[in-house]
Amino acid sequence: MKKVLGFVSMMVLTVAGFGQAAAAPADPFPPIDQKFFTATSPTVETVNSFLKSLWGFDSNRLFKVMAVQSTAVAGVSKVTVFLTDAGPNAKVQSFSFFTMPDGKHAIADGSGIIPFGAKPFAETRAMLEQRASGASHGAASKDLLLVEFADMQCPHCKTAQGTMKQIAQDFPNARIVYQSFPLVNIHPSAFEAAAYGVCVQKQKNDAFFPFVDDVFEHQEALTPERTDEILKGAVTKAGLDPAAIAACSTTPATKAAVDASVKLAEDAGVDQTPMLAVNGHLLPMTEIPYETLKKMIAYQAQADGVK
Repeated sequence: MKKVLGFVSMMVLTVAGFGQAAAAPADPFPPIDQKFFTATSPTVETVNSFLKSLWGFDSNRLFKVMAVQSTAVAGVSKVTVFLTDAGPNAKVQSFSFFTMPDGKHAIADGSGIIPFGAKPFAETRAMLEQRASGASHGAASKDLLLVEFADMQCPHCKTAQGTMKQIAQDFPNARIVYQSFPLVNIHPSAFEAAAYGVCVQKQKNDAFFPFVDDVFEHQEALTPERTDEILKGAVTKAGLDPAAIAACSTTPATKAAVDASVKLAEDAGVDQTPMLAVNGHLLPMTEIPYETLKKMIAYQAQADGVK
């Protein structure tokens, strides 16, 4: 389900529409004025590393930190950045955000709190390496860990399955994990579907993917009257016993497993589905053209030293 895009997502998309063009002057921005650098933290180097983490996949994108200013709140700094692309007639855009006293978070209007720092995704990456326990396929190594947070009743998640299959083909060295994030306030059958998924995975990891594919195929039939029928049919399609999986799905242990998956999504900062975490970097994949998404995955892998 789409929600309002967070700050990082907006920054990805804001410039994604800029045209590719011939080389621009080395520095299309105004000169730096030191009077706008009144805060000691963050440093310009840290901000540059942060922005490179977001935008380094696009060699056509140009940016410059124009101000790092102290505010009335101790430890909170206002950062202003100019950005453009390498086209001769490209427009310069400006945006600002605020960094928090801990040096690990930032905030901007309408975006909530986002990771910040020279390596803004490192903590989320480490957390997902430890706690992402959903059904998986691909490489055994977690060097390139792609975690898909999805809701089986979410239409956008259904659309994203083609993208996930293409990613698996293009990145055979990635470990891909499906992590359930049922949005129960808007999708009444999502939790039950996730519970079935937990039990299918528990019995046979490889059976999960034909199960979830079949659920998505029949997603429109996930009504109060037909949910059990659809889920049991998907279990049968996956080669397992639907009665056994249905019994497992109602146990306290299964409910706890789904709740833990939801908690992991919330702790990672996931605010919409489908969301793809690429070594901790959250990307709203249905909002990003596939070729751009592919570049972002490849860039993150390179930045993390993955061959």
